[in-house]
Amino acid sequence: MTAVFILLPLLLPAVLAFIARRKAAKRTIITLLSAELVLVVAACFCRGTLFIPFLSEMQFALSVDGLGRIFSVLFAVMFLLAGVFGFEYLHERMEEYYFFYLLTLTAMLGLCYAGNLLTFYLFYEAMTLLSFPLVLHEGTEASRRAAMKYLGYSLFGAALALFGFFVIYPATDGAVFAPRGSLHGQANPLLLGAAVAMIVGFGGKAGMIPLHDWLPTAHPEAPAPASAVLSGVITKGGVLGILRTVYYLFGAETLRGTWVQQTGLILALVTVFVGSMLAYKEKILKKRLAYSTVSQVSYVVFGLMLMNTAGFAGAILQAIFHSVAKVCLFLCAGAFICKTGKTRVEQLEGIGRSMPLPLFCFAVTGLSLIGIPPFAGFVSKWYLAEGSFQAFPGVGWVGAAVLLVSALLTAGYLLPPVSHGFFPGEEFEFERIDCGPCIRVPLCALAAAALLLGLFPGQLLGWLSGLAAGLM
Repeated sequence: MTAVFILLPLLLPAVLAFIARRKAAKRTIITLLSAELVLVVAACFCRGTLFIPFLSEMQFALSVDGLGRIFSVLFAVMFLLAGVFGFEYLHERMEEYYFFYLLTLTAMLGLCYAGNLLTFYLFYEAMTLLSFPLVLHEGTEASRRAAMKYLGYSLFGAALALFGFFVIYPATDGAVFAPRGSLHGQANPLLLGAAVAMIVGFGGKAGMIPLHDWLPTAHPEAPAPASAVLSGVITKGGVLGILRTVYYLFGAETLRGTWVQQTGLILALVTVFVGSMLAYKEKILKKRLAYSTVSQVSYVVFGLMLMNTAGFAGAILQAIFHSVAKVCLFLCAGAFICKTGKTRVEQLEGIGRSMPLPLFCFAVTGLSLIGIPPFAGFVSKWYLAEGSFQAFPGVGWVGAAVLLVSALLTAGYLLPPVSHGFFPGEEFEFERIDCGPCIRVPLCALAAAALLLGLFPGQLLGWLSGLAAGLM
């Protein structure tokens, strides 16, 4: 299949967005989002690179590699499920919401298919600008402040990445993404400084300290389906930026053992711990889940900065499993808000009696996020710990210990809502609340995925091992 076919999954959401702008018909949007998933899967079989002239010596480059295949399918599935959920959650301005929602999907897929840094950066900026109205959707003063904070942090991080772009572009052949790096082992101080700037800049979108503070502000103000994709999908845009920087521009061999690797590891571990502590103390459910994302996505950054096969495999698995779990958790929180108006953790006592299915799905994906076997999160955290010991035989236990403490804190902030929700006491009075299929189907699909991916990770691990072998 030729590279021109890559344009189809990029164009369909954009066309669908303008259809939704006139009338957000549920059946039409769900059908076309399903067709989009089919196109994304078909695009995985594309070969070659599509070049589109831009300015004088610069070109857009679109191609599908192993990394793009994994993340494009993940993004399409998550957007489909969160999009279905939105039809029962949203009641006002649906046309406007789905217009920007679908355009954001186009930008996310563009990140997956970008063949060089210029293409990636333009889609990265588009992702920020198109997702900004999703945070702003409620139109309240709080949502406006949250949206502006999200925009400010995102643009500052993008400016750091742009600085790196200016520095490395002359040293490469068009900053093309190439396995093991296109800088061919160059490692002078200026280039290493550019690498750190890009890691920190892209890390801001991934919720890594010091540019993490937009998440706990933006997530509670955005509609729950938007919070789900912000946390489960859009943060992976930052992860993709770090991935492309470390493994496809500089190369793991170039950065391994340098102060760039040490800085990335320290920032990631600090973020893992601090995010977990802040989530443990937070009482507003969506804000607690946002702090959880700060912590859990930095597991991915930690694995990438280990720069070995086990760490890389653990990082990609964590990115996938976190998307599944966190989208489900935010949609569960949205179901509670939509049906009961309850937003605080202490208000959820007995919610499992009136809404057993959403809380059950919350429990399943919460166990995955903690890393309890046989759920998916256990597999990724195992490989991250293994990668830590392989990379630093003498002090690898430090990374593993931070991950373990974070897992215990994760249990401390995710399990109490489940126990109090299902077991409020014998005299608790409740009324059963029904959820429609637009809530039930996405939640059940995501909870099932969290279990099945943990029970049968072999095929996915095989793909990742082959991908890692070509990058190290």
